[in-house]
Amino acid sequence: MSPNVTEKTSTGMQPNVEGLLCYLVGFVTGIVFMVIEKESKFVRFHAMQSIFVSGGLFVAQIILGFVPYIGWVISILLSLLGLILWIVLMMKAYQGELYKLPVIGDIAEKQIQN
Repeated sequence: MSPNVTEKTSTGMQPNVEGLLCYLVGFVTGIVFMVIEKESKFVRFHAMQSIFVSGGLFVAQIILGFVPYIGWVISILLSLLGLILWIVLMMKAYQGELYKLPVIGDIAEKQIQN
């Protein structure tokens, strides 16, 4: 699903730009856009997916930080995966694509419908 170019957003920005910004600072900008965006389901989806993805990675990094050696190695690999995922999600949102991650995308979609 790509956003309609005439789709209204609460901020007046283009939906694809808002979608990209949802991922920019992780769950922080995801929360900001969930609060301010009332009209665009496209933006709200990306905001919710950003909250779940970056929040989950953040919690995993904290937990792995307490596990000596192997936890630290996994944490570094997870950071690399997170960086790649962050770039891909921002690109997909900017291209106007409703890119759903497995499991997390479905949960995010259900949350915005409530």
